[in-house]
Amino acid sequence: MTLLLFVLMAYLLGSVSFAVIASWLFKLPDPRSYGSKNPGATNVLRSGKKAAAVLTLLGDAGKGWLAVVLAQHFVQSWSLGGEVVAVVALAVFLGHVFPIFLRFQGGKGVATAVGVLLGLNLWVGLLAIITWLLVVMIWRISSLSALVAAFFAPVSGFIILGFDVNVLAILLMSLTLFWRHKSNIANLIAGKESRIGERPTS
Repeated sequence: MTLLLFVLMAYLLGSVSFAVIASWLFKLPDPRSYGSKNPGATNVLRSGKKAAAVLTLLGDAGKGWLAVVLAQHFVQSWSLGGEVVAVVALAVFLGHVFPIFLRFQGGKGVATAVGVLLGLNLWVGLLAIITWLLVVMIWRISSLSALVAAFFAPVSGFIILGFDVNVLAILLMSLTLFWRHKSNIANLIAGKESRIGERPTS
């Protein structure tokens, strides 16, 4: 019963879309109505309002981090199994990708995944951020940066954490990220993927 409550709370927290909230606060169009129609920081940036994009990024990452940190606290305080944290990590991530408040049509989950990684292990999270930054500085393609970071996250997780249930959660998040980016992968192969700040070409 406790696990189900934790999962439900994490999922509901993940379902809060900071792209929609930031757009409302800055009086911007609904991010699902323009660009890639994805309620995420990269698409909000296409509105031209960098502050709204930053708020979206921090909010989406923050909710992932918060869910994991709270789960870790209660697992220790209540002597619960370590698998609770891994399940909560997945729940908050999937809440962002399939939010009940947006009819299960959410973002791709990159920022929330980073927040989850930072909560699970600071070094794993930082390595994912560094990987994303390096790729984006070279190619300026957000989706490519996310895919490369998602590819290496389970690897760094295994090296740092060993054979751990949290690494399984990281792997499942990475696989979901690849699935959510399937259209971007097709555009990358075709050379049509837009760069950061540009409008999608397809």
